[in-house]
Amino acid sequence: MIWLAGNKGMLGTELSMLMEKSGFPFVGSDCEVDITDLAALKSFAEKQAQAGSRQKINWIINCAAYTAVDKAEDDAEFCRRLNTLGAANIAACAMSIGARLIHISTDYVFDGNAERPYREDDPTNPIGVYGLTKRDGELAILENNPRSFIIRTAWLYGAYGNNFVRTMLRLMNERDEINVVADQRGSPTWAFNLASTILTFIKSVDSGKEIPFGIFHYTNEGNITWFDFAEEIYRQGREQGLIKKPCSVKPCTSAEYPARVKRPVYSLLDKSKIKAAMGIEIPVWDISLREFFKYA
Repeated sequence: MIWLAGNKGMLGTELSMLMEKSGFPFVGSDCEVDITDLAALKSFAEKQAQAGSRQKINWIINCAAYTAVDKAEDDAEFCRRLNTLGAANIAACAMSIGARLIHISTDYVFDGNAERPYREDDPTNPIGVYGLTKRDGELAILENNPRSFIIRTAWLYGAYGNNFVRTMLRLMNERDEINVVADQRGSPTWAFNLASTILTFIKSVDSGKEIPFGIFHYTNEGNITWFDFAEEIYRQGREQGLIKKPCSVKPCTSAEYPARVKRPVYSLLDKSKIKAAMGIEIPVWDISLREFFKYA
């Protein structure tokens, strides 16, 4: 059985729905189980075992995180409790019950100054509280439970929660003109694609495929800017009737769109490792966006 921690967020909701549809036995938890309290995590796991579940918990997927990048600068202690202490506790709990762990991390562990896609073994150098606490969470997981998989992703969007695509659709329907940053590069990632890959990952390991524990990267394929992404959202959104009126999408610089925390200028992640380990093909970002819009 799979325990999905953080089942109410964007990725967690996508995973929950996909597991229900695919027949995966799982149990979900969110704020009602405090990940900063190791005793509470172990108690929850024990209650599942005592409830006579069809299977014991043999996987934990951790989607729980503090993700408000700017707000984290003023809320550093709580951010650290969730992203570092919480991650360490989940890893320790997984170790204590003999479960494998998949933990979701982020491109923000890097500073964004690279000139090629980041590999899993590249040095980390986070530039804000959010990235720092996620990086420290990774280190805590690998220290507390070496039987763990960490999947870093970037530019995640989906049908649930706040994200770039939903914001763009709203603004393009409200305004005649919007400015979008054109000097940050990355790969948009549809939460459904990531959720599907996570479950394929679990099925592969459970079927006996030898995948080494450690860090993996996953995003959709592509190398674009936020401005490129916004232009395609507008084009496809108009085609699908999701944007009802004309809206001019104009490029701007990061300096013209100031944020509390500097974003990585370059967020491309090298996915060679996960593709080789699992033998998968990863969809290109604009094809995934079109698929997403079919259900938007």
